[in-house]
Amino acid sequence: VRAFCELLGLDPLYMGNEGKLVAVVPAEEAEEALQAVRATALGREAALIGRFTNAQKQVQIETPLGGLRRLDMLYGEGLPRIC
Repeated sequence: VRAFCELLGLDPLYMGNEGKLVAVVPAEEAEEALQAVRATALGREAALIGRFTNAQKQVQIETPLGGLRRLDMLYGEGLPRIC
């Protein structure tokens, strides 16, 4: 996906992606929820990918180099569903 997006100048965070689940659970229940999902055949590779803090009022993602960048809302139209 990364190579495809780089070739076309696309950001994979703004592309359609079916068959994924993002669950928001209380921090004290995150590990238990993660283990429950990992116990299923399709959830073996589940991972914690973020957390809510009071420090920022925006979504930030960690870059491959360890920095942070703001994840802006998608403006305009995203790519249409393929299937």
